[in-house]
Amino acid sequence: MALGIAPIAVTSGEPAGVGPELCLRLAEREWPVVVLGDRALLETRAADLGLAVRFCEFQPGQTPEPGILCVLHHPLRVPSQAGSLAVENAPYVVDLLDRALAGCHAGEFSAMVTAPVHKGIINDAGMPFTGHTEYLAKRCGVDRVVMMLTGAGLRVALATTHLPLKAVPAAITVEELTRTLRILHADLVQRFAVAQPRILVSGLNPHAGEGGHMGREEIEVIAPVLDALRREGMDLVGPLPADTLFTRNVLAGSDAQLAMYHDQGLAVLKYAAFDDGINVTLGLPIIRTSVDHGTALDLAGTGRAHPGSLYAAVALAAEMAEFA
Repeated sequence: MALGIAPIAVTSGEPAGVGPELCLRLAEREWPVVVLGDRALLETRAADLGLAVRFCEFQPGQTPEPGILCVLHHPLRVPSQAGSLAVENAPYVVDLLDRALAGCHAGEFSAMVTAPVHKGIINDAGMPFTGHTEYLAKRCGVDRVVMMLTGAGLRVALATTHLPLKAVPAAITVEELTRTLRILHADLVQRFAVAQPRILVSGLNPHAGEGGHMGREEIEVIAPVLDALRREGMDLVGPLPADTLFTRNVLAGSDAQLAMYHDQGLAVLKYAAFDDGINVTLGLPIIRTSVDHGTALDLAGTGRAHPGSLYAAVALAAEMAEFA
């Protein structure tokens, strides 16, 4: 990996979760990363786990040295124990996101990578928080972004994200699906260097609606959107039954897959690539990638959390930054 890019900001996430200890493992790799978090927390977690990590304090304009964990210190509100959530630290978690985002906007960082946060504890603190994707979109002044997870040769994007299942059909409209596909297509070209993306699009209902007998969303919304965008030159296949879209023969030659709702696409992705899957937010003015797992409170402080997803997220962020 070339190191001629601005540092990548890595937010350490929920302090009681596995994020801090996964960030410690970045010192094992020669990546230009800066970890945002409480330095004392990171040092304590390293000592508890027996990790011999060298630390340095990040200075603006500094290029992190390989083999040293460079930290942009931001203090916890209250001390944190692995596995034990503290509502008082919810603002700290959100502040890390804001600082990384500000650095990306200013050119101080080339990209941001996010370790997992605990949505429930942030909401318990009185801060409405649906997820990283929605929060960053709002902070960037973007009214539509697309969540895409990658891994095991898949790029699975979502037409809807964190919604109750009963709310999904009403959220799939001609306008929103059109915007989603435009963003997905554009970022595959601009961020991933895919000249003419071939995108597979799932139906919403079993058997893609079975000709209207199991639902009419495919007939009334999805197919008309695909037809209109094909006339603009997009290479779109579907609507396809979701239960066969992810089979080997159907996937062959595709560059991305669009699922209609969260579990329809991500159950497959996480089965195929749980340890090294990556979450990418498309449609932002900055580059943002993330791990594809949660805070894993039961593993926090044990040293058993696998760093593969964080490694992959940093590697992809660096690759996208170099291309940009």
